[in-house]
Amino acid sequence: MDESSARLVMRGVTKRFPGVLALDGVDFEAQAGEIHALVGGNGAGKSTLMAVASGAVKPDSGHIAIAGRPLAEISPVAAREHGLAIAFQHPTLLPDLTVTENLMLSVPAAKRPRFGEATRWATEKLRAMGMPIDATVPVRALTLAEKQAVEICGALACDPSVVIFDEPTEPFMSAETERLFERIRELADRGVAVVYISHRLPDVFALADRITVLRDGQIRGTFNRAEVSEQEVITRVAGREVTSLFPDRAADPGEPVLQVRDLTSDRLGGVSVALARREILGLAGVEGNGQREFIRALGGAAPSRGRVLIEGRPVDVSSPRRARESGVVLMPQERHVEGVATIHSVRENLAVAATDRTSRAGIIAVQREDQLVAREVADLGVKLASPDVAVGTLSGGNQQKVVLGRSLLSDPKVLLCDEPTQGIDVGVRSDIYHRLRDTADSGVPVVVLSSDNVELAGLCDRVLVFSKGRVVAELVGDAITDNAITEAALTGSPAEQEERVASREKAPGRRWRKLLSSEQGPSTFLIAAIIALTIVGTTQNDRFLSSFNIASMLELLGPLLFLSAGQLIVMLTGGIDLSVGPLSGALVVVASFYVSDDYAMGWWVVGFVMMVLVAGGIGLVNGTLVKFARVTPVVATLVTYMALQGFSLFMRDVPGGLIAEPVTSLLKVKIGPVPWPVIAGAVILVVLELASRRTMAGLCLRGTGSADQAAYKRGIPVTRVYVLAYVAGSMCTLSGAFLLAAQTGIGDPTAGISYTLASITAVVLGGASIFGGRGSFIGVLFGVLLLQVTQNTASFAGLSQAWQYWLPGLMALVATGLFAQVQHRTKRVR
Repeated sequence: MDESSARLVMRGVTKRFPGVLALDGVDFEAQAGEIHALVGGNGAGKSTLMAVASGAVKPDSGHIAIAGRPLAEISPVAAREHGLAIAFQHPTLLPDLTVTENLMLSVPAAKRPRFGEATRWATEKLRAMGMPIDATVPVRALTLAEKQAVEICGALACDPSVVIFDEPTEPFMSAETERLFERIRELADRGVAVVYISHRLPDVFALADRITVLRDGQIRGTFNRAEVSEQEVITRVAGREVTSLFPDRAADPGEPVLQVRDLTSDRLGGVSVALARREILGLAGVEGNGQREFIRALGGAAPSRGRVLIEGRPVDVSSPRRARESGVVLMPQERHVEGVATIHSVRENLAVAATDRTSRAGIIAVQREDQLVAREVADLGVKLASPDVAVGTLSGGNQQKVVLGRSLLSDPKVLLCDEPTQGIDVGVRSDIYHRLRDTADSGVPVVVLSSDNVELAGLCDRVLVFSKGRVVAELVGDAITDNAITEAALTGSPAEQEERVASREKAPGRRWRKLLSSEQGPSTFLIAAIIALTIVGTTQNDRFLSSFNIASMLELLGPLLFLSAGQLIVMLTGGIDLSVGPLSGALVVVASFYVSDDYAMGWWVVGFVMMVLVAGGIGLVNGTLVKFARVTPVVATLVTYMALQGFSLFMRDVPGGLIAEPVTSLLKVKIGPVPWPVIAGAVILVVLELASRRTMAGLCLRGTGSADQAAYKRGIPVTRVYVLAYVAGSMCTLSGAFLLAAQTGIGDPTAGISYTLASITAVVLGGASIFGGRGSFIGVLFGVLLLQVTQNTASFAGLSQAWQYWLPGLMALVATGLFAQVQHRTKRVR
């Protein structure tokens, strides 16, 4: 091939991971205007090779050039600026950001729209996949197919010269797959080099110009499509002959075991099905037509109404736990989210499903557990060094085998498999197909939902095709073919699907549910609580709403307003800052030595500068400990908490040193009954809220906390964001320390201790997630106000000081619980 026309050139690429040689001197290139397929088994190195090309993974050695320019700096940003875009196999989306925000982060800075035009721009880009996706919803609310569509649209929006699709069609049905193929062919016609990775060889042969086989980190051959057969590619991929991909169908399905009567939900129009004892039943249809809702409702993972009977007895499928207890076991589509705990070992993931067989009186019998796990690993053919390795270290195919094994160890009466072979190679697929047939032959009926019609035709005894929430066709035996499934599935047109989605968006209560599940939702609860407490306080004493009491309340909440803002900045990254309280006290102590009426104004400036240096230094120390020393945020900031408190007590073991009267007077000036610093603080919180939603710095902050690995692949400077977040949090604490100094008027080393827990409480009340990525500065404003109103109301009501702690805690618990329930309900409905 002519290297001068190559858009992607990789030479001698080698990459080692602990104990694994993932890539061994790989040479690969993609020409302008060609579709070059890269195929191989799970763990062959395909995704690693393309991650190197995209800058997400740095190779140990090798040379990369994109569009004729060497890639000197290996980073996602550099690769993207050179003209390479990638749609990853597992979408690298930021779940707490909206679809629009994710698409903005997907493209180079020069191609990003202004924030005011972003939603319209994103809606236009989403049309490439023809799926009715709301650009304003958080990504966490999308289905896997919708997430994959957003991932692909993000790559296409880059207008690249090289685009990589890594297993792009795995969650798609045939209609979505064909639509994607049209886009890919259009890209090639425009001279774009397309690299297409897939385990679906029929798709590869229908699309590709050239095919490269990768096995065990080495290239095993590159062929023109017309020069190689599908069976030859299978042999090279597997490294062995795969003679029988699908097992034989059941000769006698047997008597009915499962009966589903009028199963109904928001997307199901009353589905009734009977399933025989030795039968494998397939579910098909265009994505969004009810087949996924049906299998998840049957497994208790989605709300539904109707009757489900096993062997004539009604069973409860109102939740996954109850469905499992009734014998209905769901093998979910998103294995990394719902299937396995990837940080835990294979042993733990398998054994947890069979504790009833390995324990007595709550004590695990280790030998019995070892035998059970070893038998399941052998039966499934899981390739691993030891059952004690983490599931996350296994290849995708072996992970999927663990998910299947975990489901089988649950002793199912009915096994539900949602995309059981998604993202795995042909050899492993064959193993899973035969294991599912063995399961059915043993008397446990199996339901399989698959986006691969060839898979359904080869594996299933019967296939139900869904459209518009109903079963529109039933295919049996030899009548099950790819064409027959596709023809039946297309009875619901895309236009009709969009109309159904639009009607759901306009449904009564939809907008309220959307508001309450948004990041501003908790503010509605806080406002209601503030109003209720104000009414209670007014009934207790008519002076509750007096100008004096309002001014006193607002003055007291001033420091907490700024400390809580800083706490939220840190929590948006997924961290926490326990040092904000002692830091504010330490800064007041520093001020008490210099900002005094006994010294000239020049010393005041020295004091202010020292306060800034101390605050910035502590933020830098916290960020460095967390990001570079890899100390957990709680431990890192607890260390600085104790160090700062010790520093304050060392400098002043008792309160002393008066703060200069002009400074305290200035900070207490009121505009009406409201101190001006409180007004300034409220304005700053509103500005921070807008900045977090409508600036790239805000998206980087929230994106880092939402999923830092995905954020890095999106080009966010994750390390810098972590450190700067702690510095910014400390600078907010500095502002609060000035107001604290005005309140105390003296260097009190213990003055700020209580603010640590108060700031965390205010942030949590405002709806922030302790895991990062989600939170509202407006919510912080109302959270701080609620805490102060609560204390004031308790005081007027004559309640003990204990109630001033219990009431905020109870309200935080109730508000968080209600918010979580609304979010959970919204997610299940979707």
